[in-house]
Amino acid sequence: MRHLLRMASYSSRTNMHARNLAIVWAPNLLRSKDIEATGFNGTAAFMEVRVQSIVVEFILTHVEQLFGDAPLRGTEGGDVGTAQ
Repeated sequence: MRHLLRMASYSSRTNMHARNLAIVWAPNLLRSKDIEATGFNGTAAFMEVRVQSIVVEFILTHVEQLFGDAPLRGTEGGDVGTAQ
């Protein structure tokens, strides 16, 4: 999570802020056996991935509170959780 937070700190250059990173990484970080087992498709799969991305975005915007407050090195500064 700290690595993804660091990546989000470069969002001014990459446009990969916390929300975009969450959308991309959520299906891998919070893999759903329900989707795999039942073969969800369409709306059900979209809703499951949406919930996953919301959870990952929350974690990314609260890394310090959840995992400790040691400062991150190599960040550009600014709010890494801000959607553009």
